[in-house]
Amino acid sequence: MKLTEDLKSPRLIHAKGFLFLLLGLIGVTGILLESPHFRTVVLLGVSIWAFCRFYYYLFYVLERYLGKSTPYAGIWDALRFVFKR
Repeated sequence: MKLTEDLKSPRLIHAKGFLFLLLGLIGVTGILLESPHFRTVVLLGVSIWAFCRFYYYLFYVLERYLGKSTPYAGIWDALRFVFKR
């Protein structure tokens, strides 16, 4: 398998997803160990939630409701579509 090919194995796709989860948990843990304040927890939670909603907007709302018939190749492709309009 070449590095430029799409993943097709469900096992590898799930492994990649859980590695992203693990990486996120390590990052959050590091931030909270650095600054263990309630305000940090709230700001981190709001930031994560907002970025998740933005991702949802780019890859679901734009395709489903604003008529782009083909899926985006990635975040830059989606942002290029938004700003070209």
